[in-house]
Amino acid sequence: MNRRLLWKLCATLALGTLVLMWVITFLGDETEQQMSFIAERHQQTLKEWGRTAERLHNAGDEQALADWLAELQAREDTWAAVVRSDIQPLAGSVLTPRFREGFRIGRSEEWKIHLYFTENPIMETPFADERTHFLVLLPQRMRPGTYLPQAKLFLKVALPLVVLIVLSLVIYRHLMRPLRQLELATRQFSNGNLGVRVRALLGNRNDELAALAETFDCMAERTGDLILTQRRLIADLSHELRTPLTRIDMAISCVEEGIDTQHLLPRLRRECRLMRELVEDTLTLAWLENEKPNLDRDSLDLTDLLDSILEDARYEYPGHTLHAGLPARAEVSGSSHRALAQAFENVIRNACTHTPAGGNVWIDLKAMPDGYLLTIEDEGPGVPTEHLERIFTPFFRTAQARGSRPGGHGLGLALARRQVEAAGGWIEAENRHEGGLRMRLWLPASRGHANAPAQITVT
Repeated sequence: MNRRLLWKLCATLALGTLVLMWVITFLGDETEQQMSFIAERHQQTLKEWGRTAERLHNAGDEQALADWLAELQAREDTWAAVVRSDIQPLAGSVLTPRFREGFRIGRSEEWKIHLYFTENPIMETPFADERTHFLVLLPQRMRPGTYLPQAKLFLKVALPLVVLIVLSLVIYRHLMRPLRQLELATRQFSNGNLGVRVRALLGNRNDELAALAETFDCMAERTGDLILTQRRLIADLSHELRTPLTRIDMAISCVEEGIDTQHLLPRLRRECRLMRELVEDTLTLAWLENEKPNLDRDSLDLTDLLDSILEDARYEYPGHTLHAGLPARAEVSGSSHRALAQAFENVIRNACTHTPAGGNVWIDLKAMPDGYLLTIEDEGPGVPTEHLERIFTPFFRTAQARGSRPGGHGLGLALARRQVEAAGGWIEAENRHEGGLRMRLWLPASRGHANAPAQITVT
């Protein structure tokens, strides 16, 4: 697993944390910067006080100036004064215009106030003569940064909390969208919608949740196929059992009416045998379809196995000529003796059944890279091209097969394909140019070399 979702979440959280820290630092600095200046209205008040002091001073009324300063200090609970700065350079020093222009005893109203100082600064408004100055200790009510603690609390607590909540919501939506799709699909699947799929709904997403959706789709597809296969098997089995059950029911009615039934007993025994074989084959087929087993516990010689099957076939079909081209030994490992025996027998019996009396059946086994190729050819009518794949479908029989072999059920080749595939091989059918059907079965020499060739050209 590529853990793409893990890296995506780590990157999101790391980037979000870095951005959050930068935003908090930036906003904190900006907030403190903006709150470090005296409000415009207070600046105007300080300047107005300076102009009033300058006016009283220029009027020469010292007592009026003193009374005004006393009243101001009492009203604002602060200190205020008008002072003269007579700077005398010594030792031949010269005061430059720049110094005289920039010389200050206190702070200008436009200057920044350092909020981390507990004491308020002294503010200065110079008079026009540049030697007299109005000084006032900044009143507490004019001190900037009144709401700085609340702003810092917001930036350090409220803002990170809001950002983390938003980030959590984004991550939650990112995670929950595919999970909701999975939940909805699971509910629909449980309600009988076997065709529901999830991966296509997630678009180009490629992470652990997309992999989970793909796993769900594979599970839904396999489970849906199993359900449909079981339904089809049950329906086909019910159809196939209906005829023998009807015959048995008729025989029982004859017994109940006192009709001589001795001639019916062989027919009843035959119907019971066919029903038993049909049920056994159907159960085996259902097990192979549902469980998809790997039959790989036996080691055997294909030549010996085919020799015994051909001996039984020659006895069962004495009018046929069976031509066998088998190597001296053809050992395979990691296979299943029982499954291959039944598969070979079904294919060979199918070839003999559809070959007319006195006809020929060819059985050829050749060693191939990493396996063996078994070819079985007959002189029967063949199969319509459009039905070459369908003959491996359970209970499928061509119209000609139903006419020539009414006792068959169409399970032999279906079982053979699934048994050969469970043993690691494959089986396919094609019509011969000379007439008849050619069946080809490939089996691995061992399950460690089970890379079956997709197509083999037969000459």
